[in-house]
Amino acid sequence: MSYQVIVLNGTSSSGKSGIARCLQAVLPEPWLSVGVDMFIQTMPFALQTSAEGIEIVSGGQVVVGPEFRALEAAWMAGIAAMVRAGARIVFDDVFLGGAASQQRLQQAFGPLEVLWVGVHCDVSVAEGREIARGDRAPGMAASQAGLVHSGVVYDVEVDTTRTEAIECARAIAARVTGGRRTP
Repeated sequence: MSYQVIVLNGTSSSGKSGIARCLQAVLPEPWLSVGVDMFIQTMPFALQTSAEGIEIVSGGQVVVGPEFRALEAAWMAGIAAMVRAGARIVFDDVFLGGAASQQRLQQAFGPLEVLWVGVHCDVSVAEGREIARGDRAPGMAASQAGLVHSGVVYDVEVDTTRTEAIECARAIAARVTGGRRTP
């Protein structure tokens, strides 16, 4: 199978972005890395802090509104168009709706060949990363822990609790390359 998209799903601070960078280094072909953080940064600031867009409420819970969903659908259609035009994409996301989030992406990506990757991490480790990063609301990873993997079906699962991003990337790359050795 020739994968065109690698979807990394896990809580905030679970290590998805690090894995994405490592995948770009170890995969033999060039892959673009895009994700939900990039999408949020492109939104008008007013939508980054409102019930219509995206809000982070008490305990780090993330709530998305109708404007967010409308723009997200356009964003995902654009990513699918880039893939159809020949780009390979590593897509870093947080499935706040669990299986429903995966279904939205499946619809957006249609017949594209997608490798679904679950990125797991113990909540206590992700919470420590949240604090170290300084750009995440306290409690965000904990509030997402029970949601993001609920009902989601994966091709590959990795755990960054005690495994470095590069080793996780190599495990994913082995699936993408059919077992051919990567750097």
